[in-house]
Amino acid sequence: MESLVGQLLIASPTLTDYFQRAVVLVLGHGEEGAMGVVLNRPSELDVADAVPALAEEVGDDDLVYRGGPVSPQSVVALAEFDDPTRAASMVLGPVGVLDPERIDGSVGRLRVFAGYAGWGPGQLESELEEEAWFVAPAEPEDLFVAGDLWPIALQRKGGAYALL
Repeated sequence: MESLVGQLLIASPTLTDYFQRAVVLVLGHGEEGAMGVVLNRPSELDVADAVPALAEEVGDDDLVYRGGPVSPQSVVALAEFDDPTRAASMVLGPVGVLDPERIDGSVGRLRVFAGYAGWGPGQLESELEEEAWFVAPAEPEDLFVAGDLWPIALQRKGGAYALL
């Protein structure tokens, strides 16, 4: 299967619990498995309080998002980069993973996630075959949507998906 890095995984209506109506941006995908962050689960924690090292990079009201159920104490920060060499890895257009060792005010908009979504080898592929997830192209703006991203992503996918 071709790498899904930079794609959206849109939860089908059959998914419940943590991933109900989730939209995941895939950050890594290969033979070892896959990982991504849920884009549409804001918490009530302010980034400045939860991750003081990023306080100067974010606005006063920026919230930490719940990136997924795996390793919820870990932090994943995605940002817009003018210079891709400043990122730990690029994911989608100007969006890349912020290297915690290189926090220097040189990034554009930033979104911070606690935890991530992870799949073991072949697990995501099986879930895709079962139609638990729909794959759609991501846009850099998806990272910063303030409203409910699930119906927006389904509308963009079009066809019967737009009717869900």
